Amino acid sequence: MKAKKMDQPNHGIKCIVNTCSYHMQGDYCTADKIEVHPRNASNSQDTDCSTFTPVASV
Repeated sequence: MKAKKMDQPNHGIKCIVNTCSYHMQGDYCTADKIEVHPRNASNSQDTDCSTFTPVASV
C-alpha cells in the first residue's frame, strides 16, 4: 500500500514521528491513509505503522 502525500493534514491521524516524510508541524500526518501491522498485535507496543517513510537526507 502506497499512501499519497496530501497538502493538508489528515485530521483523523495524530503522528509525533517527526522523522517521517508524512509528518507535519503540529504532530499531524499528511498521508491520505495509513496501514498498521501486525494483524495479531495484543497491545500498542506490538504495532508498527508500515506507512512510515523516512525523511530524505539532504
